[in-house]
Amino acid sequence: MQKFKWLVGGMVLGFIAAHFVNQNPSGREFFERVNQGAKEFNDAFSEGYKQGGSPSELIEDMESALDSLKHK
Repeated sequence: MQKFKWLVGGMVLGFIAAHFVNQNPSGREFFERVNQGAKEFNDAFSEGYKQGGSPSELIEDMESALDSLKHK
């Protein structure tokens, strides 16, 4: 029960801090960048899920992507 109280207290403090950060223009800009990054990640994840493919194809794609990064 004590851990749950810490969790809830941390969430409340986080929301309060986010509210104060969001009150100035640079804070709003920060949250816009975070939201844009989350949206891009979500879109990429959704697109990958829709494309599907067998696990062996995914592993081959990952290996080729890693190999291309090593050779740069």
